Amino acid sequence: MTERNREFQVFLKSAGAKCNLRCSYCYYLEKDTLYKTSPAKTEGTESGFNVVDNRAIMSDELLEKYILQHIKASDGQSINFSWHGGEPTLAGIDFYKRAVELQKRYKPASKKIINGIQTNGTLLDEEWYRFLEKEEFIVGISMDGPENFHDKYRLTNNGNPTFSRVYESFRQLKNHNIITEVLCVIHAGNMDHPVDVYSFFRENGATFITFLPLVIRDHQSESGVSDSSVTAEGFGRFMVSVFDEWVTNDIGKIKVQLFEEAARPAFNQGHTLCVFREECGGVPVVEHNGDFYSCDHYVDPEHLIGNINNTDLAKLLNTNEQKEFGRAKSETLPRYCLECEVRSMCNGECPKNRFILTPDGERGLNYLCSGYRRFFNHCKPWVEAVAEAWRFKNLQTLQAGIHGRPGTQSLHQVRPETEPRSPNQRDRKKINRNAPCPCRSGKKYKHCCLHN
Repeated sequence: MTERNREFQVFLKSAGAKCNLRCSYCYYLEKDTLYKTSPAKTEGTESGFNVVDNRAIMSDELLEKYILQHIKASDGQSINFSWHGGEPTLAGIDFYKRAVELQKRYKPASKKIINGIQTNGTLLDEEWYRFLEKEEFIVGISMDGPENFHDKYRLTNNGNPTFSRVYESFRQLKNHNIITEVLCVIHAGNMDHPVDVYSFFRENGATFITFLPLVIRDHQSESGVSDSSVTAEGFGRFMVSVFDEWVTNDIGKIKVQLFEEAARPAFNQGHTLCVFREECGGVPVVEHNGDFYSCDHYVDPEHLIGNINNTDLAKLLNTNEQKEFGRAKSETLPRYCLECEVRSMCNGECPKNRFILTPDGERGLNYLCSGYRRFFNHCKPWVEAVAEAWRFKNLQTLQAGIHGRPGTQSLHQVRPETEPRSPNQRDRKKINRNAPCPCRSGKKYKHCCLHN
């Protein structure tokens, strides 16, 4: 009996770790050292990639092999391709035109192909916009808020700012009606300005936003992380403030990925974002030469599982090594996490961030724990009220003989007649100082959110 392939999302590195920028917090640039070979040795296709202008790019032959294997490994009706880097547009627009042509050639008639590309936006031009619009790509663009926050860490090779070019690309993507998601890194430079950052995106028409907390290990630092990293408390405050702004003004207008994920357990749905799933291993990397790694944050010799030139993608996804990598996430949770009231929302987050001690001294607590715990407890009453309102509405629908199914869209479409109020909302009602805090931390209001 053939084993059913589990749900997966491959980060395909068409141009490896190569990038035209030098963002100071980038964790992937160093991966280029894994493939330091001379152009003479890599010319042609024997190694699985070509060299163009001293850039290693996946060869046409390997691209075709990958697309065919990816399609065969996909069980669902939608087949999702994720093009990542480094900077994936360095592979050139012709590379992606070939990719789309191959996808159409091998796609089963009953299925749909969806392409997503994550870019810094600086190399896009009119030809790119027309292509992305025509082929209905979903584009993620990296932008850390207004100019002063974005240009703190996202610079060119020469140390020059990048905001104006990125902002123009964002505007053009929107003008071409391309579905565009903003990926905003929360770092030391912008974590204390949540409303400024969020308002900037809202005022410029962003409809999909992902906030990504920056955590870079630094064993020489007293905190264990780099000076550019967000603090756990800073991240928590940031997301609470953005949530309060969103829940007051933007329900149904803007989707924030973290809010979507926070709602899923209330609707008995599994997480779509890997860092919140009980197990990981479903988002591996295929490098430009076909090498298959367990995860984007574990591209190293220890986590090199194989190569698609020698082993089909479906088999690599289901190797014992990859399964063990995925199970380790849940099996190594400290007791503090196992007993946490918001465990289903978090599940310990990403293993790469589990390097601090629990209050009772056990190893393996996530560096961001206090921030996530604060945010999830803050939004939990509202999420549960929305879920309850959906269940009541769905019950009425079922009684009428019409069957519906839950989804995170309910977070945007269903408003309880009385929404739970956060202690941080402008119009909150008076809360007794000695009453339990509405964020459900278990503390009294005066010892928790009263002064936040």
